[in-house]
Amino acid sequence: MGVIDWGVVLLYVALVLGIGAFLTRRQRSRQDYYLAGRRMGPWQVALSLVATQVSAISIIGAPAFIALKAGGGLKWWQYELAVPIAMLVLMLTLVPLYHRMKAITIYHYLEGRYGRGVRATIGGIFLISRSLAAGVILFATGVVLSSLIRWPLAETLVVVATVTITYTALGGIEADIYSDILQLLILWFSALFMVFLLLGMVGGDLVPLLKASSERLNVFVLDRTGLGDGENFSLWAMLFGGLFLYLSYYGTDQSEAQRLLTTRNAGDAQKALLINGLLRFPLVLTYSAVGILLIAFLNAHPDFLKVLEGKRPDFLVPEFVIRYFPPGVVGLFMAGIFAATMSSIDSAMNALSAATYEDFLLRLFPSLARLPQGRQVLLSKLLTVFWGTFSTLFALTLIRSPETVIELVNRIGSAFYGPILAVFLMGMFSRRVSGFGAILGLLSGVAFNLYLWKFAPGVSWMWWNLFGFLVAVLVGLTVSVFVPEGREVDGYVVGVGDVLREAIRRKNYILALTGMSLFIVLVSLAVEVAF
Repeated sequence: MGVIDWGVVLLYVALVLGIGAFLTRRQRSRQDYYLAGRRMGPWQVALSLVATQVSAISIIGAPAFIALKAGGGLKWWQYELAVPIAMLVLMLTLVPLYHRMKAITIYHYLEGRYGRGVRATIGGIFLISRSLAAGVILFATGVVLSSLIRWPLAETLVVVATVTITYTALGGIEADIYSDILQLLILWFSALFMVFLLLGMVGGDLVPLLKASSERLNVFVLDRTGLGDGENFSLWAMLFGGLFLYLSYYGTDQSEAQRLLTTRNAGDAQKALLINGLLRFPLVLTYSAVGILLIAFLNAHPDFLKVLEGKRPDFLVPEFVIRYFPPGVVGLFMAGIFAATMSSIDSAMNALSAATYEDFLLRLFPSLARLPQGRQVLLSKLLTVFWGTFSTLFALTLIRSPETVIELVNRIGSAFYGPILAVFLMGMFSRRVSGFGAILGLLSGVAFNLYLWKFAPGVSWMWWNLFGFLVAVLVGLTVSVFVPEGREVDGYVVGVGDVLREAIRRKNYILALTGMSLFIVLVSLAVEVAF
């Protein structure tokens, strides 16, 4: 990168640090630090939600998967079919309940419904899994970033983590949201710039060049199920497994759900989910267009593949950017990658701090609630620094670890998603489920997923989300018959009638998200038919 490009990157870093420093003046309480005083609008939250799903891996890895990776192509679009459905279910169920609690973490609900044991169990799972996952994400994106800027990997990880910890600790969740929005705009612009650049380079030969690799443009995998055949990208595994994964990730993971708690009321949070559900696929289309056009580019310029000899396919986009983007725009793209790397872990740091303070420290040391507000905010910031440092140290240990460590952490997270969702939904829809039953259901669902991992490798890990959920519900309900709930649960249980009334109130949202699902199907079919 040249001087201009480095100037753009440094300007971005200065901007996000300035945002964090500016917003620290608004923090007079934990509510301000963790929930931005519940003053965020639906558009701000929605754009932040979209941004957190667009990591450096997305903008780099997705086009490479489409254009170059063995076994790749557009088939991962099937994953997107589950997003509007998941947004719809969450806005009708968990979101109104969370806002009714008026709490900082979603695990507050679990104590009110089941007791402290369930809250501590799932809160502890979150602390362990999310802190390790943040380290994995930092490492994975840092590998690409260090290669692009020609820095040693360890130094790259430390610099990225230091900047992220600084603005997150200073500005809290509000700084995370605004920096996410800035990152989204930069990456979307970079992807659009690459689309128009590739269109100009490919010219009128686009259709013939794409038809030469038409197998990569097939979306639907209907001839395999992922149930023993080893196919991770079958339609049914991606649709049903993806639905339960998204429900758990957006609805029961504090790092994502915390954004929904920053809105003024449940209606704004529901609107944020609606906007997220409508915007995500257009963004996916943009960087998918990059991958599709790179198929044509590689067919027209096969010599470019020599540049990638000895490198992973993920370096396709960065190498193209370095060679064909003009000065300044290269820096903007690199700033976007830098930003995406930071946005992948900033929300985790703030959420880990919130869960530690609210779900553990206040339970162990009630006197902390009587500290002056300024000291409570300071403790919240110190917890953010602690978890950011922990995740960074874990990322540094991965430099000398085999790649299976990364796969291990991600798969363990997947083993928990469905069972954790089951604990929340069982508590919402059934008065009979006890805390003991919920814990045994959780453990049984996780154990079943680990069994599939060890003894049924041909079963797609996407199915784990559904199977773990079903096992947890079955065990939880059965055990609760023999060990019933002995506590009052009014206010924590939502009847089917309540959900139906909410659906009637939000019928326009239902129509919009249903329309988006139909749009995804039609676009997918159009691509398959065309090529």
